Amino acid sequence: MTGNLPQQECHPETTAVNKDDLVIPIIDFAPFLNGTPADKHAVALSIINAFKSSGFLYLKDHGIPPSVASRVFGSSARFFARPQDQKDGLCWTTPQSNRGYVKTGQEKLSTLDDPSAPETLRAVPDLKETMEIGRDGVDGLPNRWPDHLDDEGKDFRESMTSFFNMCKTLHTEVMRAIALGMNLPEHHFDSYVDGGDNTLRLLHYPAVSKDVFKKNPSQVRAGEHSDYGSITLLFQDGRGGLQVRSPKGTFVDATPIADTIVVNAGDLLARWSNDLIKSTRHRVVEPPAPIGEDDSADTYPDRYSIAYFCNPNMDKLIEAIPGTYDGDIKLAKYPGIVAGDYLVQRLAATF
Repeated sequence: MTGNLPQQECHPETTAVNKDDLVIPIIDFAPFLNGTPADKHAVALSIINAFKSSGFLYLKDHGIPPSVASRVFGSSARFFARPQDQKDGLCWTTPQSNRGYVKTGQEKLSTLDDPSAPETLRAVPDLKETMEIGRDGVDGLPNRWPDHLDDEGKDFRESMTSFFNMCKTLHTEVMRAIALGMNLPEHHFDSYVDGGDNTLRLLHYPAVSKDVFKKNPSQVRAGEHSDYGSITLLFQDGRGGLQVRSPKGTFVDATPIADTIVVNAGDLLARWSNDLIKSTRHRVVEPPAPIGEDDSADTYPDRYSIAYFCNPNMDKLIEAIPGTYDGDIKLAKYPGIVAGDYLVQRLAATF
C-alpha cells in the first residue's frame, strides 16, 4: 500500500531548511541515475518522504551541468533586456496556449483563484515579467520565439529548446523515482509524461524601489500560491527571495544553494496521489541584503529564476493512483479530470 511506505533505509541526505517544523532535504540524485537497484530505491524513498512531509526538496547531481544553467540564465537576461515593443510583439495570448511574453503586472498569483484570499492580496499584481515556452510542434499553439528578430533571437531559441528537452528528461527520471517510492513499477508514469506537455518559464523580477514595499506591506514579487501541475524544477540565481509556508503558517526562506534544483510537488500530483503528497504554498519576497552587503541603496536589485513546470500529457485522465485508496476504507477524494482541462482552469484564474 502506498499509504504505508517504509520510512527507514533512506539514502543519506543533508538538510537545506529546518525551521518551524518545515524540513526540506538536499537529495543526491546521482545514485538514482547511475546506482544499483538498492541505491535507486533508497533515493526514491527520500524523495517520496520529502514530498509527503514538506512537498519540497533540493536536488543535487541531477545531470544538468552548471554551465548549461548559466548559459540559459544569460540568454534569459538578454531577452528581458530587449526593448519593450519587441517583447510585447511576442505576447502571451490564451490559457490554452500558455506561450509567450507576460509583462509586469499582467499576472496575479496572489490567489485570484482563492475567494478566501484577502482583497488586499488579490488586488496586488506580481512584480515580475515572464516568458513562457511550451512544447514545439503543437498544432495551433506555436511558441513565440524571437528568432526572426536577430542572431541573438536564434541563439535564444536553440538554447531554450535544448534546455527544455534536458528538463523533460529529468522530469521523467523524477517521476520514476516517485513511482518507486510509492511501491509502483518504476515506469508507471512514463506513458503519462512522455509527451512533454510542460512549460519552461523564464522569470525576471526587475529592480524596484524600496518605497514600493514600504507603502504597501502586502506587496510581494510573486504572490502566495501553489503550483498547478505534477512537479516543478526551479533554478534560482543567488539573490534569493523564495519562501515556503511552514506547518505553523509562517513563511521560511528557501535559500539558493549552488548547483541544486529546488523541486516541489504541484496540485495535480497531490490530487493524483489522493493527497499523500503535499503541494505546499510558497511566494517570492524581497530578501534582506546578504551579510556584508551594503543595504543603503534605494532599490532592490534584479532577480532571475527559471521554472520548468512539469505536467502529465494534456489528454491524460488523472485519477487517484492505485494504492492511495481502498474502497470504503479510504476513498478517492477527487473525481477524475483530464490534465489539460485542469491546467487551463487554473491558468484562466490568474490572468
